[in-house]
Amino acid sequence: MKKINVINLIKYYTEGNDSGFRSEAYQIAKEFDDSGDYQLSEYIMALLSNANTFIPQINDNESAFFNKVDYSKEPLPLPEAIQDDILGIANAVGHNAGINKFLFQGLPGTGKTETVRQLARILDRDLFAVDFSAVIDSKLGQTQKNIASLFKEINSFAHPDKTIVLFDEIDAIALDRTNSNDLREMGRATSAMLKGFDSLDERVVLIATTNLFDHFDKALIRRFDKVVDFNRYTKQDLIEVAECLLNNFLTRFKGIGRNINLFRKIISKMDPILFPGDLKNEIKTAIAFSKPGEQYDYLRRLYFEICADATSDFKMLQSQGFTVREIEILTGVSKSQVARELKGDESDE
Repeated sequence: MKKINVINLIKYYTEGNDSGFRSEAYQIAKEFDDSGDYQLSEYIMALLSNANTFIPQINDNESAFFNKVDYSKEPLPLPEAIQDDILGIANAVGHNAGINKFLFQGLPGTGKTETVRQLARILDRDLFAVDFSAVIDSKLGQTQKNIASLFKEINSFAHPDKTIVLFDEIDAIALDRTNSNDLREMGRATSAMLKGFDSLDERVVLIATTNLFDHFDKALIRRFDKVVDFNRYTKQDLIEVAECLLNNFLTRFKGIGRNINLFRKIISKMDPILFPGDLKNEIKTAIAFSKPGEQYDYLRRLYFEICADATSDFKMLQSQGFTVREIEILTGVSKSQVARELKGDESDE
């Protein structure tokens, strides 16, 4: 233990900063553990777990368990069904009726985490994401103790009515306790989560996300007031999402041409169409990689990158529903030459 550790402990104690005091003590315990003094490390951890310490009002992101997340300024087009659920959540929070725990479930890239950031902006609340790497511990029993400390801190926020807590990819810790493949330690951690949910301050909004809903602990699911399914995208929904993303990027890049009809045809050729997270990356990369001075090069890149049946064959492109002008854009061959070759093919037939 270094002198600075002692100074910090005294400083945090006199300031009434429990989260800082605990974080420093955890660091000291870790240093003893790393140096081989396991008994002293475990003794410190036991004291921290059993101590009836003071609970200060947490005003900002001083905790080792949280990271403050900025609001999202990106557009977030959602299918009407999902959008209705999100507006319903905003209404429920506004009614102050104790409806405050929500689970967003769906495949990766469906917009779960981004929606939480948008919701924080709509509700004008600070957003704190739980850092599970700080919560999960290899020491037997320590993870559940950390979870108890985590919820104690959540319940001590100075402005609980202005706070959203995000448990992003909560499946990292909330596994099905009945699964024979699950570690017993993680089962105990899930039990600690259940206790934490039951004691949560109703003024705090808690939102969790998961990609593994089918393997999610059923008892924990029942703790949520609402489960929102983010897998409800139709093909038309995804085409409209793609167009919204494109329009946003076109305002940020210079010298890029707009051809919405061709863009929609390209997106509709995808099988299956990517979810918003991957669509955003593909569209942005195609535009960023496009050749300067060639305003439609991004469409050509997009077509050959994401369409399973992409081809440079004029006849095949025509059969896919592309016009002569669109074939010119996709192949880089002049419209007049494309027309001549197509006409020549028809004459040969």
